[in-house]
Amino acid sequence: MRAARFHDYGTADVLVVEDAPEPHAGPGEVRVRTAVASVNPIDWKVRSGAAKGMLEVEFPAIPGRDAAGVVDEVGEGVTGVSAGDEVFGLGGVFGGSAEFTVLSAWAPVPAGWSMAQAGAAALVYVTAARGLNALGELSGKTVLVEGAAGGVGSAAVAIAVARGATVIGTASEPKHGFLTKLGALPTTYGDGLAERVAALAPGGVDVVLDAAASGSLADLVAIAGSADRVVTVADFVNSSALGVRLVNAENDSAILVEAAELGARGAYTPHIAEEFPLDRIAEAHALAEQARTQGKIVVKI
Repeated sequence: MRAARFHDYGTADVLVVEDAPEPHAGPGEVRVRTAVASVNPIDWKVRSGAAKGMLEVEFPAIPGRDAAGVVDEVGEGVTGVSAGDEVFGLGGVFGGSAEFTVLSAWAPVPAGWSMAQAGAAALVYVTAARGLNALGELSGKTVLVEGAAGGVGSAAVAIAVARGATVIGTASEPKHGFLTKLGALPTTYGDGLAERVAALAPGGVDVVLDAAASGSLADLVAIAGSADRVVTVADFVNSSALGVRLVNAENDSAILVEAAELGARGAYTPHIAEEFPLDRIAEAHALAEQARTQGKIVVKI
């Protein structure tokens, strides 16, 4: 099969498209003929060596944790899905940017989503949902989402709005229209955030989700009034020292089914920043490393 692989750590240029062995579905897994894979921060951090202390890489490695496609193999013990079904989901840390991907968590692609949107959804939705779940009941509360225009942040806005929260989202000013369409009250990040948030929410903020790791975590704790009212899904460096809960994504089909249900209702639609063909995956990684995109970058296989 054709796959993007890297044979050593390095810049995006170490990615090459070449023949690779096909994976096969094991017990509890499905294999899809991949239509679209997404590019997430973990992909370029692993490829560059930035995550060397966290994750072991067996070279050559195929980047990509989530993908969407058509099921063509069903593993032992799997029910409720058949060859020919369109699904989106999560596999391991590696394997998504290839003609075939093995998934261990998945859900049906909802009507109204393109395959590109489905390919962009799984990891960001699971990350956002688990972060918000850790903050408890959201109905009637005011939620501040730091980094609200990115893939995880925009998913978090959609989830929190669907759960009945008032959402304030931070992003650069050109992205404020996007946040307004999602149902958030937009504001800029950086110096003076506490004052801007107070103007938007005179009664204060109940809970905060940090999806940016922009160095603002201490300020977010001050805005919330307590570290136990803040969750980060991004700041691995400062969370422990500040007593802020760090929540990671897990391969959870139930959360993906929730994403599909919200998608079918029109309450969550993944936003695509840019699409690249597999042959240009190095460009996709280089763009992702800039961390300035609105929504997700995907690779069409």
